[in-house]
This record gives sequence, C-alpha cells and structure tokens, in this order.
Amino acid sequence: MLLILSSNGVGARIREYQIKITHTCFFILIGGVSLIRIFYNIMIKQTLCLVFVLLGCSLYAQYSNRPNILWIVSEDNSPFLGCYGDSFATTPNLDRLAEQGVLYKHAFATAPVCAPSRSTLITGMYPPSLGTENMRSNYPVPQHAKFYATYLREAGYYTSNNSKKDYNTVDQPQAWDESSAKATYKNRPDGKPFFAIFNLTVSHESAVHKPISDAALKHDPKRVPIPPYHPRTKEMEHDWAQYYDKVEQMDAQVGRILKELEESGLAENTIVFYYSDHGGVLGRSKRFLFESGLKIPLIIRFPEKWRGLAPGSPGSQTDRIVSFLDFAPTLLSLTGIPIPEHMQGSAFLGAQQGAEHSYAYGFRGRMDERIDLSRTIRNKKYRYIRNYMPHKIYGQYLEYLWRAPSMASWEREYNAGRLNEVQNQFWQEKPAEELYDIEKDPHNIHNLASDPGHAALLKVLRKENHDWLLKSRDIGFVPEPMLLEISKSGTPFDFGQSPKYSLERILETAEMASSRDASFMGSLRLRLKDSDPVVRYWAVIGAIIQKDKSAQKILTSLLKDQEVSVRIAAAEAVFGLGDINGALKVLKQVLKSDNQMARVYALNVLEQMGEDARPALDEVKILLKDNPGGGDYDVRAAERLVELLGM
Repeated sequence: MLLILSSNGVGARIREYQIKITHTCFFILIGGVSLIRIFYNIMIKQTLCLVFVLLGCSLYAQYSNRPNILWIVSEDNSPFLGCYGDSFATTPNLDRLAEQGVLYKHAFATAPVCAPSRSTLITGMYPPSLGTENMRSNYPVPQHAKFYATYLREAGYYTSNNSKKDYNTVDQPQAWDESSAKATYKNRPDGKPFFAIFNLTVSHESAVHKPISDAALKHDPKRVPIPPYHPRTKEMEHDWAQYYDKVEQMDAQVGRILKELEESGLAENTIVFYYSDHGGVLGRSKRFLFESGLKIPLIIRFPEKWRGLAPGSPGSQTDRIVSFLDFAPTLLSLTGIPIPEHMQGSAFLGAQQGAEHSYAYGFRGRMDERIDLSRTIRNKKYRYIRNYMPHKIYGQYLEYLWRAPSMASWEREYNAGRLNEVQNQFWQEKPAEELYDIEKDPHNIHNLASDPGHAALLKVLRKENHDWLLKSRDIGFVPEPMLLEISKSGTPFDFGQSPKYSLERILETAEMASSRDASFMGSLRLRLKDSDPVVRYWAVIGAIIQKDKSAQKILTSLLKDQEVSVRIAAAEAVFGLGDINGALKVLKQVLKSDNQMARVYALNVLEQMGEDARPALDEVKILLKDNPGGGDYDVRAAERLVELLGM
C-alpha cells in the first residue's frame, strides 16, 4: 500500500518509485520471492511530502529473481525458415525453438540495412529523428539517448556483446561489461543476471560474394525458389542456393548456442530472443523498403518460470505488429527497469507493455555511395511506400551490392532486353507512391497506388505517413552535406527539434516536388527563392523531376547559392536543361570541398551525366590520388565514374 500526502514538484520521482514497486511486486508474483519491508522519505521543496510504504519489495537488489535475457541475432535474412513456411529451408534448430516459444508473424526492422537498423535497436529511437538514418554515418546523438545496455548495467545486469556493434553513431563502450569476439555471459560474477547478445555473421550478404562450386552446394540451385522479380540466371540460382546453405549454417550456430545455455544450467531462468537485423539478402531485398528488406523472423522462448510473461503458449503464433523501435522498451520492461520517456516505441512484453501498434514505420536514406530518400508504413495487410526521389532508379549501382554475381547477371539480362515487365521494374525510375496488398502480393510487384478501388486506403496511409514524419521530427529531409556541417557543432536531433527546422514547410515542399504533378511547379518556382536552404533544395528537386525549363534562370542563379547542397542540385537541374558547362563548373569545385558528403552528392550527379562528365576527370583523379586505397563512399563513387568513362 502506498500513501502519498501532497502533490507539488515530485511527480517524476514518485512515478519512478511507483514503477519500481510495481515491478518488484510483479517479479514476486512470478518468482515467489519473500517480501521485504521498505520505507521512502521524500522531502519536497515548499511543500512537505511524506511517502509511507507499508508494504514493499526490494527485489531490485536480488539478482536471482530477475530473468536473464539472451539475444541471438542473425544478419541479413528474411524469414527463410521452416517454421515460417519455407519448405526449402533447412532450419531444424530454429524450427524447434519456434515449437518451444512464440513466433511473431508481423515483426519488422525499421531499416533494410544493418547500421541504421542497429541504431534503432541500441537507442530505442527512430534514426530519422536522431540523424542516424544514412548508411555508415557517425553523427552524434544527444546525451539522453543512452544505449539500452547502459540501463541494464546500471541496474545490476552483466551485459555482453559478441561482437558486432555498427550502431551508426558515436560508440558508448560503457554500455557493456564485455564486447568482443569472446564475450559471453559465462564471464559474469556468480549469481549476477545477464543480458547477452550473440551476433551470427555467417548469413551476411558477403556470404555470396565468393561462389563455391555447384558440387559443394547442399541446396539444389535448380530447385531453389526465386522471387518473380529476379531472372532465373545461372548466377542467380547459384547465389540463392548458396545463401540457403548459409542460413542452414546459421541455424546450426543457433543450435550450439542453445545447447551451451542448457549445459550451463541457466536455461530455466533465461528468456531467449532470435531475430534478424533486417531482411535480405539478394538484390531488391536488403536496402529496399519491400517485405524482403524489412520483414524479419522473431521467435521468443520463455522458460516455465517466466511463462506468465509470454503472449501465448509454446508453439503459438502472434500477429501483433512489432518493430525494432519496440525492442529496447520491451527489454527494459522484462527486466523491471523504467522505460525512459525519450524512447519512441513501446514494450510488447512485461509489466510496462503498451497498446498494440497499428503500423510499423520504415525508412531508406543514403545507401553507401548512392543518394535516395523513401519512407514506408505497414499495417497487417498493406505496405505503403512514399518515394521522395522518384527520379532515381531502384537499381542504382552500389559497389558492395554488385559484388554478388547475381547482380551483374540481372543487369546483363536487362541490357540484353531479356527481362519481363516485373523484372524490368528494378531498372526504372520509381513512382511517387507504392501500395501493396501483402496477403495477395507477398513479393510486392503489383503497385495498387493508381487503382481507384484503393484510393480511399491510399489517402489514409498517405496521411498516416505524413503525420508520423511530423511527429517523429524526421530530419532526413536535410541534405546530408548540410547535416554533416550541423553535426560539427551539435547533434542533428537537437537541430531537428529546434524552430530552425521548419519541417512542416520542408515536408510540404518535398511532397510537391516528388509528386510528379506539374501543377505544383508554380509554387515550387516561388520556393526556389525561399530563405530556408532546405526548402530551396527540395524545390530544385522538383525542377529536376519535372525538367522545368521556365525555372532555368532561377536555377542558374542557384549555382552560386551559399548552401553547397543547393548548388549541387541546381547543377543537376541545369544539366538536365542543357547547360553542361554551368553544371560542370560547380561540380568540379565541389570535388575539392572538405565536405565528404558534398563530394558524394557531386559524384552522383557526374555519373548521371555520363560522357558529358569527362571534363571533370582530372578533379576525380586528384580525389583518388589523395585517398589511395580508400574505401570511403566518395572514393567508391569516384572509382565507378573512372571505370565507366574508361580512364
């Protein structure tokens, strides 16, 4: 019983005590631990406040009655598992885990690629809010965005990570007692509860970069299922078969980890999660906002002692929508730690469990050396995608993606004119909006956005997406060269929360610009002169998409804009209108810039210019000379340009 006499000034502190007491009593009911009487005395400024605890619990100090948590995380795989209905997969250990636990049918990563996806997991925040959406960036986050393992460690858990981090921001090594290739819960002090991660890399995209012989394959390439958007080339068959082999190897690793847990005698006090860090792995899956990039397998096993926390009986399935935004809050809820208010998801297990979401949100920003911007939302039946740079084709060349032999074979078939309409779509510009019925179209190949029968639904999902971007203060609409400069004196998150970031007007401009609707060009021409450089940038994007000749004079003046992102976009726009020299002059200057992302943006435009970019080769070669052997994204883009121009 808790009696509070007064109400002035300590609401947050009292709520913290209430949460602790609630969770303590919760664990007593589950674990049957004896009660300990405690008292709290709180002095309040200006108003005396007395808090009496007549009955309380001190379970927070009793390690033995808190569950251990084991996370097994595979890389780059969609639910290619027998328990998810994939009859070609060989996954006996994960199938057995699903029989012992609960399988989630609607679990989603927020990003279809590792580093931004892991940024969500480690912070419990949405990367487009933090400024951590672009692949392999290192922008700072605010002090309050502590890695979730820090809260666990402060609460007495032994935290170990084996061993990948890749959080897409500045590291916080203090979150871990141990983070290495040898890290394990076995190294903890006796009796201390643990949170342990084992990251399994065998199923990573790189697994198909070096083909093995057909004779060495365990899965028959002639029988391997291939999605309809892929041509059935020899290389595609081989990559898919080899990937199924890697999933089988990953499953065997899961089996060894679970066996080790059993042999340690800790399984009966350990809740086990298995999931993938995003979907994948072959072209049009990883990095893309389709089901193949965002839907993940998720299985959670609850031992008998903690069965009361489970959403269903062993071997059951749940259709609750969960996303990576919810994982950190859920972990804290299961371990009795108050969920910080800044976390943007909600717990789907434990005493702090929230209401079920109607939607899972996802995003795509810069992928390696290629620029793009899209957002998506998913309910239980439909996926909606909004492309803010529809003039960029799906199949932009990425050096790392093209290391898979299947990608080169797909491009070869396209160039030879041997693809069908569905397979051709990957090499075309994108529509402004996409809508897919997942139940009828699991591969997302039939876009319903222009179907009159789905117009009402499209309007609802469009608004839901728009509202989420505003609510989350999505800073992804700031071009990355500008974001890089912002991060030198503060965090992108703080900028996004400030009045300096006029998101409503920026988003309105981006929506008009990307709509492919020429009726918006009058408004966009006015915004080419806007005082906000981000608004000007998106107005230029609209001129690029529409090839608006009536704006050429204004666009030419923007070649001297103070903001480099605007200058680069203006160069792309005037090139599209025939001014090759004006575009080259700006882009050659930018290649000498100390802003790496500006160089990446400029190199993307130069590649689009093709043979007309040849006069910039001297500057490109200087860039490569200054970065010998470098693997940075500007170097990759520069090497590709030199390769294409045959120099």
